[in-house]
Amino acid sequence: MKLTEKDAAFLEDLKQLMESKDLWVELKPGKPSHMVLKGTYGDKIHKTFRMSRQGVRWRFQRLFSHVYVEAFETILMIEKTFGTQLREHAIRISRERYGARRETQECTEESAIREKAGPHP
Repeated sequence: MKLTEKDAAFLEDLKQLMESKDLWVELKPGKPSHMVLKGTYGDKIHKTFRMSRQGVRWRFQRLFSHVYVEAFETILMIEKTFGTQLREHAIRISRERYGARRETQECTEESAIREKAGPHP
């Protein structure tokens, strides 16, 4: 599953709030265990994410419990079948793809800025 632009923005905002200790992640034991987002869900959280408290929880659960954990489940299944010899190739390819997406995004943003500025004299 690919991340959307909204997912990427959410992760950046979440990182800032985790670094400032407003939010943190705890592991809740169980069968299976699961991650829970903890912290103060006040005005700062609402202003940062521009969504409800429930929306923040939903997006966190989708990204961390579904996308992130399921990605590792897939990796474990493939590596159980084929071993870990392909891991370095997969990591390199994923880094290259990520870099290419970032470059494309930056070029698109630069083009949008130039279009807004209009023609130069």
